[in-house]
Amino acid sequence: MTSVAHPSVADRRAKGADARIANPPVNHAGWVPADDRPDPVAMLEEQNVARDQDLVPVRHGRMAVSPFTFYRGAAKIMATDLAATPTAGLDAQLCGDAHLSNFGAFASPERQLLFDLNDFDETLPGPFEYDVKRMAASFTIAARNNGLTPAETREATVSSVRSYRQAMAEFAQMRTLDLWYSHMSEADLRAALGKIQAPADGGKDTAKGKGHKHKTTKESAAQDAVAAKALRRTEKNIQKAHTRDSLQALSKLGEVVGGHYRIVSQPPIVVPARELAATYNLSADDIEQVIRHQFHEYRSTLPEDRRHLLERYEIVDVARKVVGVGSVGTRAYIVLLQGRDEQDPLFLQVKEATRSVLEAHLPKSRFDNPGERVVQGQRAMQAASDIFLGWTKGVQADRYYYWRQLRDMKGSAIVEAMPAFALTFYATVCGWTLARAHARSGDSVAMAEYLGGDDSFEKAVTDFSERYADQNEKDYQQFVGAIKSGRLDAIEAV
Repeated sequence: MTSVAHPSVADRRAKGADARIANPPVNHAGWVPADDRPDPVAMLEEQNVARDQDLVPVRHGRMAVSPFTFYRGAAKIMATDLAATPTAGLDAQLCGDAHLSNFGAFASPERQLLFDLNDFDETLPGPFEYDVKRMAASFTIAARNNGLTPAETREATVSSVRSYRQAMAEFAQMRTLDLWYSHMSEADLRAALGKIQAPADGGKDTAKGKGHKHKTTKESAAQDAVAAKALRRTEKNIQKAHTRDSLQALSKLGEVVGGHYRIVSQPPIVVPARELAATYNLSADDIEQVIRHQFHEYRSTLPEDRRHLLERYEIVDVARKVVGVGSVGTRAYIVLLQGRDEQDPLFLQVKEATRSVLEAHLPKSRFDNPGERVVQGQRAMQAASDIFLGWTKGVQADRYYYWRQLRDMKGSAIVEAMPAFALTFYATVCGWTLARAHARSGDSVAMAEYLGGDDSFEKAVTDFSERYADQNEKDYQQFVGAIKSGRLDAIEAV
């Protein structure tokens, strides 16, 4: 039996303090790309080799929309850059791709709406700074994409890291179970939203009196209108999340043929299994056998009570469904199941799991099946997880999958529509959420001690983020140039 160490709180604090001395937070500033930095386009091409080739141009088209969408698909590139950055030697379970669009709302098993991380394709244990920098840089890039001023951009970025640091200090004081049960509920979100308003100075940099001016009644009214609109949009998104379930998905993705539901064909985004035989060189009968075998294997990874629940459903149809930005081209499917009757549907999503982009730079996952790596990482980081989370090994070599519900009160923020104050508020929510996720698996006491009580960590990471956003812009321009030159194929607006 492996023994588990239980250091005292004093020892854990000392570990964090020693790390702060050995590698001060200010060391996270001043990032520059390595002289031998790999070609970013070549790294994306490497990922494309194992993907469905008919969808690779769709991936390129989605990434080419803006520097922000490019960043979303460039986790492999950033993982390579992060590998050479300083760390404190304090590990936690990482999301691996903690940009601001990988946070969102979903239902807990008790049918309560929670806000949490919601994408774990790259999850792996590693230095907590990797996730923080991925998150912070995403706010810098998104703020620039939204046309915010440098001061507004900096404030959103700083707020995300400050919130992380302050939340970690709070978690360091909690009892073990209190920390484990911590979560951000719908009520918490509403309470926080009720306290925010647009800044009186309109986001101008008023430090040392610069840029300061009294607002006219007209200007104040305009700011209030922007704030009210942003709050209404957030409230609408929360309400919309409550309507997103399998029955709602059936109305969008299903059609009735011969008196029975099936998944409607919407190529290239949704392609039913009946139309995939040629793509995968399998007959319709072969595809049906594969599906049923995979479903049987998937059920075996669930707890006994969930297996019993799932046995009440039968498979009706399966389709390939394109999702996301960076994951486009990896295999992803939806499975339509039916319970008591045709008005009792259940949609499951089956996503291919590959090796984490972090595994090229950190110790390999202890899970041989990448699908299990994703599931176990998700369970470790989320306050509550989907009751249908499971995994399988595909019938083809080196193909692995994880399963979950397709829609279960899932909702996400429309980042591109956020004004400065709303993005800053969202940054504080994401920072708190990431800290809670890390505190569940990492040493919150040591991490809090390392982060300290001053602003040196957020200043350094903000400096990193600004520099990385500049590099991301250069990578994006190189990527777009590769499309224009014909090196990469792209299909836009899909």
